[in-house]
Amino acid sequence: MTRIAVVGGNGQIARLLHPMLLGAGHQPVALVRSAEQAAALEATGVETRRLDIESEDAAGFAAAFEGCEAVVFAAGGGPDGNIERKRTVDLEGSLKSIEGATGAGIRRFVQISAIGVDEPLGDDVEPVWRAYVEAKRDADAALRASALDWTILRPGRLTDDPGTGRVQLGADLPRGDVPRADVAEVVAAVLESPSSIGRQWVLVEGDSPVAEAVAAAAG
Repeated sequence: MTRIAVVGGNGQIARLLHPMLLGAGHQPVALVRSAEQAAALEATGVETRRLDIESEDAAGFAAAFEGCEAVVFAAGGGPDGNIERKRTVDLEGSLKSIEGATGAGIRRFVQISAIGVDEPLGDDVEPVWRAYVEAKRDADAALRASALDWTILRPGRLTDDPGTGRVQLGADLPRGDVPRADVAEVVAAVLESPSSIGRQWVLVEGDSPVAEAVAAAAG
């Protein structure tokens, strides 16, 4: 059994990911902010540890990762219009997770980012969206520059539609939608795929079963 730390462990994608990891014989370790979140997840067989992404430092992240073999960064500041949280959660949360994983001796790291964040931003871009894109862009750059065994997934517009189990994965794809459930399934799949290490992929809905899409993109 592999323990997999999930930062943002109560998020929408994370809650879909946990049962997939359990079904594959792993133990998800959800890092959550409140006792209420922890109790709900523990009732489903998920191990939880308390972590406030914004207030904790990298040493605290390393302590929360103790005993884990991989980290999934699935946190996000959310669509709350709060520019500051794009920095403290989406960027600094990722940076502290990277440093914490390194400090804990963990090499495997999967990060959920967003499509198109390397594209230039026009002068008329709304400030909150600019902050979000820049946070994701800089977090991805920091992970690529690290010594970790990383995979970066950049999903298109997330939907709550039922997962189809079929996706497109590639270094550069047209914008599109993708169900959160399918993003979770791809995260679970790349954790099982050593050939996905060092890869950054756009992820949108498609026609290929997840396992085949991961194998083809990695090939």
